[in-house]
Amino acid sequence: MPPMADLGDALLSTWIALTRLAGPVGTVIVGARRRRGKEDPARSAERLGHPSATRPEGPLVWVHAVSVGEAMAAMPVIDRLTAEGRSVLVTTVTTTSAALVGHRLRPGLVHQFAPLDLAGPVDRFLAHWRPDLAVFVESEIWPVTIGRLADHGIPLVVANARLSPRSFRGWQRAAPAARAVFRRMSLVLAQTDDDGARFSRLGASQVATFGNIKFDAGLPDVGIADLDALKNGIGERPTVLAASTHPGEDEVVLTAFLKLREKRPETLLVIVPRHPVRGGDIALLSEAAGLATRRRGIGELPDGATEVYVADTLGELGAFFQLADAVLMGGTFVDGIGGHNLIEPARLGAAVISGPHFSNWLDIYHAFIDAGGLRIVRSPDELADAALGLIGDPALRKAQAAAGERVVSGSAGAVARTIEAITPLIGRSSGGGPC
Repeated sequence: MPPMADLGDALLSTWIALTRLAGPVGTVIVGARRRRGKEDPARSAERLGHPSATRPEGPLVWVHAVSVGEAMAAMPVIDRLTAEGRSVLVTTVTTTSAALVGHRLRPGLVHQFAPLDLAGPVDRFLAHWRPDLAVFVESEIWPVTIGRLADHGIPLVVANARLSPRSFRGWQRAAPAARAVFRRMSLVLAQTDDDGARFSRLGASQVATFGNIKFDAGLPDVGIADLDALKNGIGERPTVLAASTHPGEDEVVLTAFLKLREKRPETLLVIVPRHPVRGGDIALLSEAAGLATRRRGIGELPDGATEVYVADTLGELGAFFQLADAVLMGGTFVDGIGGHNLIEPARLGAAVISGPHFSNWLDIYHAFIDAGGLRIVRSPDELADAALGLIGDPALRKAQAAAGERVVSGSAGAVARTIEAITPLIGRSSGGGPC
């Protein structure tokens, strides 16, 4: 029986070869996603490895961040690299994360959609971009891409790395293949000791715990063109923000809001969906509950009669964090999503309430809970009561927000450690040559 490492290498090589034969499958996948609105029609060829931009001269660092959360986490590292004069290629998968990066483009920074994890698209991508270093953010583990990077001698760093217990168990079920993939990672910079241990047990040889780079993010840009008009529309009313909501959560929030209004009928609810395309559906839910509703996505501002304001836009959440008296963090009120980042609202002085489902952020959420910077609720009634407490007690609101800010300020430093760790790897590959 062959050794496990040899078996894993054989399995990985076989899988890469099989995907090389599956060229038409990639076209079908991209076409189906495009029809569902999940691909940019003008740039969907990038997902098949066809570039739409020219490679910058000199060394190139490839940073991959799949979605909005990962892209926002990666920006401090990207900013440091470009400030040092290095060229950076950023890839994302979702259109919302592409828009986020698009707003930050500047000399030395290029955005592309990431190639599908199939040998044909990956090979075309690598042949054109020839990265000197690949940096994957958080939990991006693509077997074909990782295998082909190793074949070309291009170092791979998994930065801000995290691996949930559930994902770890999944990889364990395919242990030989997992070891072949994970041992091809040049360096893993884990968020926590537990994350690092899981990467090590799956085969990663160079693992260090560096903390979470999201703690180092600067204050989000909250400048929006009509901020004064927005403030005038809100007026002096107490404001509750439901941030980054997902399907199934808007109903919970609206139920809680109806209860809250029994005691504070003047309160305004602002709902910012995680995906702005849901704005129309949320407005219909709100109107069906008998609430006067306006939508930012179609150019409407709140007025004195507005009870629910649906802010179905991109890149404006920071402004609403600052305007709200209480923030209800989405992704936590239905199971299966795992929560969203608490660091941004904490940096902006928000007092946050969360549901009980935050499995993707256990360490950060527990740090906030332990410090008194987060209130956990488990029902619409509890949610209404917690929001009422914050809007009715400025001292409580201020104390909770200050506790959250202390958690963030006490956990910084991971970006500097990450830059120090990856810099020596930038010149160690053959990526700048022909692939």
